[in-house]
Amino acid sequence: MVSQDKPAGVKKGGRLRNKLLPLLILLIVIAITVGIFYFYQHYPTRVDQLKAYGYLGAFLISLTLNGTVILPAGSILIISALGALLPSPIVVGLAGGAGAAIGEITGYMAGYSGRGIAEKGQMYSRVEGWVRRWGALIIFIFSLVPLIFDLVGIVAGVLRFPFWKFLLVCWLGRTILYIIAALAGAWGWEVILRFLS
Repeated sequence: MVSQDKPAGVKKGGRLRNKLLPLLILLIVIAITVGIFYFYQHYPTRVDQLKAYGYLGAFLISLTLNGTVILPAGSILIISALGALLPSPIVVGLAGGAGAAIGEITGYMAGYSGRGIAEKGQMYSRVEGWVRRWGALIIFIFSLVPLIFDLVGIVAGVLRFPFWKFLLVCWLGRTILYIIAALAGAWGWEVILRFLS
């Protein structure tokens, strides 16, 4: 009798942990998203003040603006502006890419916390099929595109795509995107200055 009760207790504890952990992760993602949304809505000048921190500012801005799955924020424009303002646009892109990859963890964790979080529409089904079939390649391709990566992160979390691989591939793609944006800002600014002088 005692030996039968122990496995039942372990099994019950495992179920509790399997239900409690995803709920806790979801609550953390919601808290981060609400916090960033509140911060961005009530203190927009604070985001602009981060530019004064140079490369650290590029990292923090990217982390903040990519850390939410609700707020459509254009960190690409800020990275482009910083690429024009700071001495090395490549370092701006590297710092921004690192911040963006860490910020995208919230989408992954939102998907990981529960399969019911995303509405299973036609686009979701397509992205899920692509991630199942091509995995890291499709995550990399979508990380090169601004504004639409959150759904891929959610799908990767739902499918339990390996976290370390998601983070690495996301970092590579976002870094390339942000280096291009920073260089475009720097080169575009030079063209404008030449045109005006």
